[in-house]
Amino acid sequence: MSERIRIPDVGRAHDEILRTMEGFRAGDADWRDGRTWSLVYYAGPEHHELLKQASALFFAENALNPMAFRSLKRMEAEVVQMSASMLHGPEGCVGTLTTGGTESVLMAVKAARDRARAKRPWVTRPEVVAPSTIHVALDKAAHYFGMKVRYVDVGPDFRADPRAMERRINRNTVLVCASAPQYPHGVVDPIAEIGAIAERHAIPFHVDACVGGFLLPWVEKLGHPVPVFDFRVPGVTSMSADLHKYGFAAKGASLVLYRDMSYLRHQFFVSTDWSGGIYASPSMTGTRAGGPIAAAWASLVAMGEEGFLDHTRRAMDAAKRLQAGLRAIAELTVFGEPDATIVSWGAKRPVGEGGVNLFAIADRLQSKGWSVDRQQNPPSIHCTVTSNHGPVIDDYLRDVREAVGHVALHPELSASGNAAMYGMMAKVPFRALVKKSVLGVMEALYGTSIEPPDPDKIGEADAGPLMKVVNQYGGTIDAVLEKLQGFVGKKPGSRA
Repeated sequence: MSERIRIPDVGRAHDEILRTMEGFRAGDADWRDGRTWSLVYYAGPEHHELLKQASALFFAENALNPMAFRSLKRMEAEVVQMSASMLHGPEGCVGTLTTGGTESVLMAVKAARDRARAKRPWVTRPEVVAPSTIHVALDKAAHYFGMKVRYVDVGPDFRADPRAMERRINRNTVLVCASAPQYPHGVVDPIAEIGAIAERHAIPFHVDACVGGFLLPWVEKLGHPVPVFDFRVPGVTSMSADLHKYGFAAKGASLVLYRDMSYLRHQFFVSTDWSGGIYASPSMTGTRAGGPIAAAWASLVAMGEEGFLDHTRRAMDAAKRLQAGLRAIAELTVFGEPDATIVSWGAKRPVGEGGVNLFAIADRLQSKGWSVDRQQNPPSIHCTVTSNHGPVIDDYLRDVREAVGHVALHPELSASGNAAMYGMMAKVPFRALVKKSVLGVMEALYGTSIEPPDPDKIGEADAGPLMKVVNQYGGTIDAVLEKLQGFVGKKPGSRA
């Protein structure tokens, strides 16, 4: 093992440090030129510079104490009110900023659990009912807070099934969740129907609009059909929306909104017996960075409705062009009927029925410099389209067509590299085995090595027993897996 890195004896010159850091970025995803389909939401160089300056103005401030830094509290309150207005929140709508969508969902779940403890103390094992396509942050929340999620399979259109969800509600249910839109396929769940069910059972209803909260209102205003998804539905009691996605704010900034204080009060944490004094915090973190709050405020007031409508118009145009181009490729299909700018696409037919291997296509696209997000159930490639992608749609479609043709001519590519790993993980019915392999990858990423592992080799080196099976048996393992899937009686990866 190489010698452990230590703090230098003497500090380095500032310009040298910055040059070194620029060098670190050499292998990062290219988000400025639109070759990354997630992770970064870029509204152009001028807006980007504004965010940096706004964040720098409040670089040292700490929103843990809103009385010490009243400026941050004011900006947070104004962001909450602007967002509540946009999402048709009632007069008493309240909320807080968080560090990201995951924390927003965590807070909504925690508030529902604690509200149930106060109102229904007999519930000792609180449960949440949600469609299988809900964001995995809900899984994380349940894991952290000792709860259970009852997942319900979605319909053929990938939208939640309200009747099936109602059948899962029982005396332990403390929260119902749905998405606007759901991340995997970009469709909005039937919020109005689910809201009516939640009202009927007197259960809080959270709408995860992390990806769509700052997009769908403008899509709707531009005249595109959007199912009602926000506080206009009486049964909706809370919503999450990410400012650092289509709000074009700096990371990390999200918010969670509640219909009124009777829900938000259960999000707060208060301790009165600590020797350090009385302690209260509104969300998960203690110290709350001032920069993201300031940049979120700056983003909303700089963009204005006019700016948001312009970016949404260009993003919708790019998404429609992408969908049309993908549907024109005979071997491919677009999954669902997206309500906004998420496009998920895959092979029209399975490999065993003459289709192309999607994960091999993904590898080919990655080799051409595209950042690729792979999904499962069904296997698909996910694209979150923004206004920044307009200029690269034709280039992307050209490379997709080339990749499809190349993989069709070279079927052996499905048995090598990431295609083999992802293909195997999607098929294995015993998800504990998959989890063990993924943990191996995580250990490689967060171990003692300074240099991150080569993404093209990480599967072969660290994915554990799955890759050993692939390397030993190759394609012959597919037949065994098909039999195993039939034996266990459910599709691989099912959350139901």
